[in-house]
Amino acid sequence: MKLLVANRGEIARRVLRTAKRLNWETLAIFSDPDREAAFASEADERIRIGGPELADSYLNTEKILQICRDFDVTAVHPGYGFLSENADFASQVTDAGVIWVGPNPQAIASMGSKIEARSLAEEAGIPVIPGFADGEQQGDEALLRAAESIGYPILLKAAAGGGGKGIRIALSSSEFPQALADARTEASRSFSNDQIIVERFIQNPRHVEVQLLGDQHGNLIELGTRDCTTQRRYQKLVEEAPAPNLPMATENGLREAAITIGRVMSYDNAGTVEFVVDADTGEYFFLEVNTRLQVEHPVTELVTGLDLVEMQLKIAQGNPLPITQNDVVINGHAVEVRINAEDPGENYAPQTGRIDVLSIPSDEGVRWDGAFDTNGEITPFYDGLIGKLITWGVNRESALDKMQSVITKTFIGPLTTNLGLHHWVLSNPKFRSMEITTTFLDQNSTPPVPNPEYHVGEAASALRLKTRQDNRGPWRQLSNFHLVPNQTPLQALLRDSSGQIHEVYSYDKATFPTAHFEEEAGLIIVNHQGNIISFELVDRAHAWTTDSSAFAGSSGNVTAPFPAVVISAPVKPGDAVSNGDAVMVIEAMKMLHSLTASGGGEVDRVWVDEGDAIEAGQILVSFTKTDTNEEESA
Repeated sequence: MKLLVANRGEIARRVLRTAKRLNWETLAIFSDPDREAAFASEADERIRIGGPELADSYLNTEKILQICRDFDVTAVHPGYGFLSENADFASQVTDAGVIWVGPNPQAIASMGSKIEARSLAEEAGIPVIPGFADGEQQGDEALLRAAESIGYPILLKAAAGGGGKGIRIALSSSEFPQALADARTEASRSFSNDQIIVERFIQNPRHVEVQLLGDQHGNLIELGTRDCTTQRRYQKLVEEAPAPNLPMATENGLREAAITIGRVMSYDNAGTVEFVVDADTGEYFFLEVNTRLQVEHPVTELVTGLDLVEMQLKIAQGNPLPITQNDVVINGHAVEVRINAEDPGENYAPQTGRIDVLSIPSDEGVRWDGAFDTNGEITPFYDGLIGKLITWGVNRESALDKMQSVITKTFIGPLTTNLGLHHWVLSNPKFRSMEITTTFLDQNSTPPVPNPEYHVGEAASALRLKTRQDNRGPWRQLSNFHLVPNQTPLQALLRDSSGQIHEVYSYDKATFPTAHFEEEAGLIIVNHQGNIISFELVDRAHAWTTDSSAFAGSSGNVTAPFPAVVISAPVKPGDAVSNGDAVMVIEAMKMLHSLTASGGGEVDRVWVDEGDAIEAGQILVSFTKTDTNEEESA
């Protein structure tokens, strides 16, 4: 039997791991940016699918189906995202005589539109958020009238959406037009469907879900709850199983409602029913059914002892569920944090580039599901998920304590990540008592990033320890530091991520377990409460050369805040703009970002074209006349 994994990154590796354990032959497809990716090399066979564009690679159904025919594929596992909830593709796979590792296409189709999903839930007697969901009335005026009727604040969300895409909040009627335009644009790009649902915005929401498992013989069970309330921009960051601090009536209601909707759908594989829970009242409202494996499935695996990918493969082959509802026992507590290439200190700006150091503790009760295990690269073409760190404990407190401890012993660099944010979240008293909502990160300022100057001593200590362990030491190959006779201090030049150079002398013999030296990459990584400070060994001969590669421009220029791809430029030379006007739309990590003018002026030049890959700091739009220029000349 041969399994084709129609995905990439950490989920491709996760599926391949179980498939190999079950003695499946495995086949990976990869795009050009993923040619050297770990998942591509870990499959028994690997096939290039196309270039970096999703339509040419991981969403190219014709190519994938042709590969199935050419390589005698038995089954296709879609992972999550991409084609995992595409009912048409699932039908094409089964029509080709290949097993689809997921629910039947009819079940997928019933949840393909949130409009239809709401209707199905209402018919089943499951509470839904008050709102307007009409696929026939999608004009601006109709949706605006619905918003006025529901009352602000309202939530706009893509009818065909998922994964936090195509969602905007409008607090008032004045915010509605731009919020609607942004939601539609993102929905159209992400799902090729710009239909929008208008709903009442629950002011203090928790995000709770229930894991389902069904088979093709009518058996259906639930595996308990998960909490996914800690989010940023509707993207989950921390997940737990079971969901803590729920009233018993709410938990029982959620689990019963999940089984009810699953039976209505004739659900026959792994899936997740998502709910919004009002933290003030305990009321719960149906959101959707994710007809696929979830990113956060490992926490359920750790508390149930089940391998959900194994369950998926066996169910897809027509086998009945090997367990009943009475066999499901929730043991202990598990927590997962998503480690993303992003900078929380810069409004979660996406980060791209090499990861040369990756070291995860192998403590008991610790699991790492990563896109790679040692080093790799994050590109602007796909999401920035590096991996998921998961811990298990006998109770919630022990699982959280273990996670905090593991975070302080994890080294990832030099690319900036959100590892330090997770340590801060897990330390927060409100999180510990689960008195938070999905707005927790929006309403709290995260601590500032540590100053590298305060941690250069730890870096020097790690370097000194390495030289003591290796008689030759790195100084034999480099001229960047030496040992002074008699006192034998270590002298070195270290460059931090901002480009500042530190000259350090280390006399003491203390060692810092919070620092890691990667000799091959010439990097020293310091971990301060999860915040990673990277230092590069610098050759003294090149230490003080200036960097002339930075982009230059006047203060009125609009520049790229991070590496991205240009989607559109709403302006052209000669256009007059006002403060706050959108002048460029870019995409990074599958999220759209509108860049706006910082003042009034006239567009001089648009420096980039649609589809261009851009770097952080690159000038995108410049102006001949700006309010700033006028003020300076006055």
